[in-house]
Amino acid sequence: MLKKLLLGIAIGVFFIYLSFKGIDLKGITAGLKNANLFFVIPFLCLMVLIQMLKSYRWGIIMEPLMKIDQFSLFSVTNVGFLAVIAIPARIGELARPYLISTKTGISMSSAVGTVMVERVFDALTVLTVFFIVVLFTPLPPWLIRGSLIFLFLVLALLGLMVFLILRKETSLKILSPVVKLFPVKWHSRLTGLIDRFVDGFKIISHQRHMYYLVFLSISIWVIDAVAMYVLFFAFDIDLPLSAAFVLMATIILGIAIPAAPGFVGNWHFFCVLGLGLFGIDKTGALTYAIVLHFLSIGIIVILGLAFLPFNRFSLSDIKSKFSINSGEFVDPEKTHFTEQNAGLEK
Repeated sequence: MLKKLLLGIAIGVFFIYLSFKGIDLKGITAGLKNANLFFVIPFLCLMVLIQMLKSYRWGIIMEPLMKIDQFSLFSVTNVGFLAVIAIPARIGELARPYLISTKTGISMSSAVGTVMVERVFDALTVLTVFFIVVLFTPLPPWLIRGSLIFLFLVLALLGLMVFLILRKETSLKILSPVVKLFPVKWHSRLTGLIDRFVDGFKIISHQRHMYYLVFLSISIWVIDAVAMYVLFFAFDIDLPLSAAFVLMATIILGIAIPAAPGFVGNWHFFCVLGLGLFGIDKTGALTYAIVLHFLSIGIIVILGLAFLPFNRFSLSDIKSKFSINSGEFVDPEKTHFTEQNAGLEK
């Protein structure tokens, strides 16, 4: 993890250098002083709404496993997102699955599967909106090519997930040679882990809930783009809403690569890059990037810290959860969740 942390910090420092290269710091100071703080209020309200919708959507994804109360979902979601920005190498992504598994008894590997479903839908939604915008807004070929590669990878992952959940027994047979590479005493436990993980994809087999999931995902990212658009007004940035969608997609692509905690550097550089596509000068773009990053990360930190006393954990807790001797590695026949448990019908 230390190597990944150092790599992320190095990349972040590099992007910070590129972001501030040739910048007049007095211009940034003046831009911050002249910002219209009135627009910060609706921006923060929209950010909180997004967190609420994300936690609610996660509950929908987990319904085939167990119906969970909204307070627990919102609480765990905020602490989980705090972990994502605070812990390097994306290890923080395991915080939510760990916390919800300890609160509800859902297998952690199943919970990890639900987070994967969430991430895939997020990526598909953002990329779909991005390519719709491309039809009306000329963008550089490198950005379109990069987005197409990302889209291909996400669609391939979605196809694999669909196959795994709809042809589960076949999938386990295909993966059995891989399992057999490990010591015999681990075979049944590893098979159980894979079985539980695939259970996290169950929402995919529920057509009616999938439509609702698509609606929620679109709503989340449209609101995210609207929030960025609202913040434009704080700096007198005269750009259309479509520019906010492009900016959102550009930042997401930027923070997908290794980054320092809080995405420092990556966020700023790709925000400047995205605004530069629309002719915004580098000083003005960086001023906006600094404020956008501060507010976006700040609201996650505040909400995460507020719920942290109810959701304490450590990296050693997560590691022990995935220890080969832990209860997470069990025989699939002994811990199988059924759809009857969730009260859902196809």
